[in-house]
Amino acid sequence: MQPLQNAGYDRAITVFSPDGRLFQVEYAREAVKRGTTSIGIKCPDGIVLAVDKRTTSTLVESSSIEKLFKIDEHIGAATSGLVADARALVERARVEAQINKITYSEPIRVDSLSKKLCDMLQLYTQNGGVRPFGSALIIGGVYNDKCKLFETDPSGALIEYKATAIGSGRSSAMEIFEEEYKDDLSIDDAIALAIRAINESTEHDTTSDNVEIAVIKKEDGKYVKLSKDDVASYIEDVLAEEEEEEEVEDEADIEDSEESDEE
Repeated sequence: MQPLQNAGYDRAITVFSPDGRLFQVEYAREAVKRGTTSIGIKCPDGIVLAVDKRTTSTLVESSSIEKLFKIDEHIGAATSGLVADARALVERARVEAQINKITYSEPIRVDSLSKKLCDMLQLYTQNGGVRPFGSALIIGGVYNDKCKLFETDPSGALIEYKATAIGSGRSSAMEIFEEEYKDDLSIDDAIALAIRAINESTEHDTTSDNVEIAVIKKEDGKYVKLSKDDVASYIEDVLAEEEEEEEVEDEADIEDSEESDEE
């Protein structure tokens, strides 16, 4: 009987497998993949963060589920994975932002905050007696009129994106971004694209009860969470546009079939 490939190598975070893998880090990534979909989009006018708040029961108050967080006046984060782990990371990020403000009398740079957070994540992959954080963050913000969007990984890796997604719907959302993302998107266009990606990557209905959106506009550099009514309005516009597109496609298919029949 062949022993399991990872037998014994996943018992401690400090043990590498023969092929150079840390299984505990990979398990943490699986926790992120099982989380709800979170999305970040960068455009010339600012940053858009959107999250899907999937509830397991109609008795749950959706407002109690936090997936969007304000880190500082000019920085926000969207999370996926273990909620408690994400909350701990957000608190650490807020502390780092305040330390920088007190020490240097200026807001922290988005990339500096992301790197500090990833330094902490990396420490939890090389010390015994701890486990990696089972959560990933999309960190977006505006600093010196420059929009930045980063994605963290449980391993401590950091990547800057124009548009990205984490969670269970990542693959579907990334396909939509690769097809439809443009460098000259407006804030409204970016919000519509985020809603479209969430709608395509989730199985349940997309409503203002299970979708939250926050924007950080370049003109003022302030994190603002959209109201439920505003989110509902954007969702209605996107769903109506998708219905029109489907009707046009159906009509085109009918015409094609009629032409083929005539031939």
